[in-house]
Amino acid sequence: MEKYFERLMYATRWIMAPIYLGLSFCLLALGVKFFQEVYNFVPMLFSMKEVELILITLSLIDIALVGGLIVMVMFSGYENFVSKLDLHGHDDKLGWLGKLDSNSLKNKVAASIVAISSIHLLKVFMNTESIPNDKIMWYLLIHITFVLSAFAMGYLDKILREKPADKPIVVEDVKK
Repeated sequence: MEKYFERLMYATRWIMAPIYLGLSFCLLALGVKFFQEVYNFVPMLFSMKEVELILITLSLIDIALVGGLIVMVMFSGYENFVSKLDLHGHDDKLGWLGKLDSNSLKNKVAASIVAISSIHLLKVFMNTESIPNDKIMWYLLIHITFVLSAFAMGYLDKILREKPADKPIVVEDVKK
């Protein structure tokens, strides 16, 4: 009975597979929004101000970073929690695939969130005349929270990786 229960419980990891596949639909939606932005700004390219172009460019970079984050979570999450991807014979296999454990993935997600937040904050700073100061302060506090959280996660991961394995207690060591 116990063996059957354990096998059933282990098989439930496949519930995550459609979730990771669902992330590909989010990636597709981001692609549509990306090209919608490009389509909307191209006709106005020669008449827009430099600041407007920079803000649109930052929005496109933001979309690209979120897309990369989705790809990273989708593939490494699938490999870590569901099943290894069988990509033997594919020349275009991603270099990091199979090398990100769950802690590395969390750190990369945190770093990506900080990068996305940084771009959003830069967009806010470039458009300060239309945003109230108290709102800017909240954007800044939220960004600092993301930065500190990512730093703390990375630091804890570093500490845990450097921690030597617990040695068994030897009777001779206790006598000394």
